[in-house]
Amino acid sequence: MQYGGFVPQGWRMDLMGVDPPDHWPTMLAAAHNLEAAGFDSAWVYDHFHTVPEPTQEPTYECWTLMAALAATTDTIRLGQMCTCNSYRPPSYMAKLASCVDVISGGRLEFAIGAGWYEHEYLAYGYEFPKPSVRIGQLAEAVQIIKAMWTDDLATFKGEHYGIDGAINRPKPVQDPHPPLWVAGGGEKLTLRVVAQHADYANFAPDLDTFVRKSDILAEHCEAVGRDYDDIGRTLHAEFIVATDPADLDAKLARAGTQRGITAEEYGRRTGVFAGSPAEIAAALEPIRDAGCVYVICYFPDIAWGDSYELFASQVIPALA
Repeated sequence: MQYGGFVPQGWRMDLMGVDPPDHWPTMLAAAHNLEAAGFDSAWVYDHFHTVPEPTQEPTYECWTLMAALAATTDTIRLGQMCTCNSYRPPSYMAKLASCVDVISGGRLEFAIGAGWYEHEYLAYGYEFPKPSVRIGQLAEAVQIIKAMWTDDLATFKGEHYGIDGAINRPKPVQDPHPPLWVAGGGEKLTLRVVAQHADYANFAPDLDTFVRKSDILAEHCEAVGRDYDDIGRTLHAEFIVATDPADLDAKLARAGTQRGITAEEYGRRTGVFAGSPAEIAAALEPIRDAGCVYVICYFPDIAWGDSYELFASQVIPALA
């Protein structure tokens, strides 16, 4: 498997207590630490308001960070989990991504989804149509983006979007284009878009869900004539790693404070892996064996703790 780690950007309250002048140094240090620890990629979220509730805590914009990290890191790949299609026209998004791929020297992982955070949409003045419309927009957007990455004069006319002779220079460095991730597990519509267009899918982190979504993706691939094995299946989860129970309790307590919940509540959240390196590796092993090729790790303590170090030095080797 390959492994990515998130840079703190405030969306999950992970810059709480950091003075504003220190926000960027904190984010950059985290990216450099992930790079030095051997992670394959560094990731950010694409959101404007904090979660689980909108607050006055900062949330740094996704593609601003992509450009900044492209210029200030050396080898680590850069991704978003995931770009919200509704927030930028797909033609503009293709241009942004191409420029970031060039600035980074060909290190972009491009992930996109249909969007879900209704409060954020409405607060920023975006329409929030029903899921079938948002997924229909996503399906057209990925076609436009891929066309603009590869064609000299890109043209597309759909129900939601259209372009006519769009020129996108520079093209991405990566050939034929940056890896395209389509995030989301909607079984009727989203996974069909994955089957048609994506290089990677991204699923919920529990084994049963991963297996079920994989099986449904395989059915969509058969229906559209796509080789199922061409699509990498990945997961995105939260990890708190500690070598002794007292340290684990302290990390859970502080991470819970960031979210406004107790340590016990945090540890019980779906998608949270908390424990010793051996326990984390044991929990991930069956998901790896079910075909997961990439784990994108959110470490709530990355700005103040060592979960990422323990994961890199002990969990990854145990799963090799």
